[in-house]
This record gives sequence, C-alpha cells and structure tokens, in this order.
Amino acid sequence: MGKNLSETSIHWYALKVFFNRVFWVEDYLKKRQINSYIPCETTFVVLKNGVKKKIRKPVISSLLFFQSTEHQALEVQELLNNRVMLYVKQNSLNKKPIAIPEKEMNMFMLVSSSGEKGLEYFGDFSVPYHEGEHVRVIDGPLKGAEGYIRRIKGNHRLIVAIQGVCAVATSYIPQCFLQKI
Repeated sequence: MGKNLSETSIHWYALKVFFNRVFWVEDYLKKRQINSYIPCETTFVVLKNGVKKKIRKPVISSLLFFQSTEHQALEVQELLNNRVMLYVKQNSLNKKPIAIPEKEMNMFMLVSSSGEKGLEYFGDFSVPYHEGEHVRVIDGPLKGAEGYIRRIKGNHRLIVAIQGVCAVATSYIPQCFLQKI
C-alpha cells in the first residue's frame, strides 16, 4: 500500500528549538536544502570599538518553520532528537505534525517580515484568534494581509494566526485600509 498524499506533499511545519539554537537548526536545514523561516527582527549592536553591527534576533524565542513532506518533518525531529520538538495535533489516538496551509504561512511571513513597528507575538493559547471581523488589508505596508480585527490592550489590531502554533498582532491599522471579507 502506497503513502497517502499528505505524506508526500510539501507543507510548512513548525519546530520548537531548545537551547536558543534556532540559527544552528536553520544552517542544518539549509545544508540539507530544506527551506526554513525564522520570524526575526534586525537590531544593531555596538561593538567595543564603536562599530555598529547588524544582528538577526528571533521575535518568538525558539520558533522555526520549515518546508518538507510529513515524512521528512518526522525525520528532522528524529535526527535532531532532544534539540527540537515538532508542533503536533492530537488526531484520534495518535499525534500528527501540524501541516501549515501555504496561505496561512504566507500571511504570517508577510506581516512578521514587514519591518513594521509595534508587532506583538503570541503563543497558540494567548488570544482567541478567530474572533472579530475577518478583513484584508488593502493599502499600506501590510497590503494583502488577511486576519481578524481584535481589541488588544484597548486598540483594534489585526491578528494573523498559524493555528496551533502562534499569532502576530499588528499595531493600529486605519479603518480605511481594511476591507471586510
């Protein structure tokens, strides 16, 4: 009996990386020609001689996304045993890796890599993500992003979520930039 389609098709998967080694795991995957994404911000560090150096800093500690088949995702977890944990969902009696839909991942990458100030990140259970009005951003630096408008700390903000993994909330977006879906 052959493998089913979900085991052979390529999806995004998420890893929780232990010991602050996300960049090491990123290099490991790159050497194996596996595409990965770490939500990062670029910051500057001043060295002893006064020179500023750009560094990438993960915005969600120990989170890394990568593209692979389900079988390959399970292999990565096994090869990096005790260094990473694959995000999974309970499926009847067994656990299955969470295959992140391409559209959901693209929206998350659009927002998290936008360079916008005031982004706030949440773990999976911090905020009810799918409450509020479903909208699309039609103008501005986040044009094309889709998510839900939710009041957080007194402000209406756009929430873009990856089910079972995390979410990002934007800073205020003017109402005229939003289109109800």
